[in-house]
Amino acid sequence: MSSFTRSDLTDLFRAFAMRMAADRALLGELDGEIGDADHGVAMADGFEAAARALAEAEDADQTLGDGFTLAAQVLLNKVGATTGPLYSSALLRAAKTFGTERQISFDRLPEMISAMFEGIETRGHGKPGDKTMLDAWWPAAHVVTHDDTDATDTVTRLRNAAQAAAKGAEDTRAMMASRGRAARLGPRSIGHLDPGAVSAAALLEVLADWATRHEGAS
Repeated sequence: MSSFTRSDLTDLFRAFAMRMAADRALLGELDGEIGDADHGVAMADGFEAAARALAEAEDADQTLGDGFTLAAQVLLNKVGATTGPLYSSALLRAAKTFGTERQISFDRLPEMISAMFEGIETRGHGKPGDKTMLDAWWPAAHVVTHDDTDATDTVTRLRNAAQAAAKGAEDTRAMMASRGRAARLGPRSIGHLDPGAVSAAALLEVLADWATRHEGAS
């Protein structure tokens, strides 16, 4: 059975950083419609810094928990507004889940999604339907929690989670924002995608793509 190591965590964050850089303009445009237009820059800069920090710390014999904690600290410092603290809390929950393990079996990777959802939900006190990133993370976590693990392989579970997140992000177009800066627009927020949900769905797609390549290479 293949595994997920501290080195794999760095590689995964490199993939996250590349996607956020590629989506920087799109996320900024979406945020400009209902917010302050800085979501693309914040996510691209934050994940690039996290990937660099993880790579620089790899020789320090870190555990997976250490790695997730380091990424959480970097995102808290680099990503402003509410997004930084939410992703920091998400990654700290993942750090707690994987603790002192230096590697885990690959089939535990979906636990990362559940843990990050719980961290975001606990920190933000939000709920699905608020038109936030939770509208992507919640359906993804629901999928990995309720998939029949005896009948569904890990890559398929991550693919299903990513597809659920993408649908959740698209569904935010019909919602009226009730939290964050977009809530000030009231009914005028309807018809626009939530940039936090869109970037969350992109991260989950990257995770599924990365896992597919990992399993293909193992």
